Amino acid sequence: MAPQSQEDAAASFDPLRPKLIRVAYRMLGSVADAEDVVQEAFIRWMGADRHAVREPEAFLRRTVTRLCLDQLKSARRQRETYVGPWLPDPVVEDEEEEDVTLPLMLALERLSPLERAAFLLHDVFGLPFEEVATTIERDPAACRQLATRARGHVREARSRFQIDKKRGVELAEAFFAASRSGDMSTLGAMLAADVSVHADGGGKRAAAGAPIFGFEAVMMLHDHLAELFRKNGSQLVHAGFINGLPGFVSLEADGELQTTALDIVDGKIAAIYVVRNPDKLRHLN
Repeated sequence: MAPQSQEDAAASFDPLRPKLIRVAYRMLGSVADAEDVVQEAFIRWMGADRHAVREPEAFLRRTVTRLCLDQLKSARRQRETYVGPWLPDPVVEDEEEEDVTLPLMLALERLSPLERAAFLLHDVFGLPFEEVATTIERDPAACRQLATRARGHVREARSRFQIDKKRGVELAEAFFAASRSGDMSTLGAMLAADVSVHADGGGKRAAAGAPIFGFEAVMMLHDHLAELFRKNGSQLVHAGFINGLPGFVSLEADGELQTTALDIVDGKIAAIYVVRNPDKLRHLN
C-alpha cells in the first residue's frame, strides 16, 4: 500500500482511536486486548474502500464491536481457568469520569457477549437500537430484548453513590495510611459491616484465592497485612480514581505496582478491589 494511502488512513483513524479503545475496553475488560482489537480495526481500515464509507466512526465502531465479540468467546474460556478472582485491568484517572465503574464491569461479566454489546452500545454510548442492530447483526427488536435482559442483571451494580472528588481521594489516602500503619481503629471506622475484599493476583503474585466477606474477616486480613507492611514497606504512588472509584496506586515490597479501588456507600467502604497481577499493571508503568 502506498505511504500516502497509509497516511490518509491514519489521519482519519487516529482522532477516533480513544473512543474506539473505550468501546473495546468496556467490552473486554483488558487494556492490552482493547489496544490489539483497535489496532486490528486500523489494519482493516487501511484495506477498506474508505471513499465508500459515509460515517467512519460508525463503521469503525461496528468493526471494533464485532472483533470484541469474537475475542469474548476465547476470553470466557480463559477465565474459566483463571487463578483466583478476576478483575478488569485498572484504568487510573484523576477525575471521576468513568461511565462504567468497576462493579458494573464485573456485573457485565455475567452477561452473554451479545447482551453486553447491546447494553453498552445503547445504554452507555447512547446509540439507537437501529445502529445497535446493524452492529451486532440482529434486528432492533432482538436488540431491545438483549438490552432489557442486561439491565435486569446489572441494575444493582449501576446504582451510583456519588462522592465528592476531594472527599473520595481523602478517603483513599486515609485508607492507605491506616492499612499500612496498622491503625486498626481508624481502619475499622471506615469499613461497612458487610465489606468485602476482592484481590486479583492471577496466580502470579500472592492474593486471596477467593473474595473475603464481612467486617471481622476483612479486619483480620488487614491486621495480618499490616505486619507485612511494617516489615517490608509500601509506598503510595498516586491517589485518584480507578475505574470510576476512589483508590490509589502503590509500590509494594516486591518492586511491583498494585492498585486498590474502594466502592464507597453512604460514607463507608463497602468493597475493596485490589489488582496485583503484573500482566494487568504493565500499562501503568
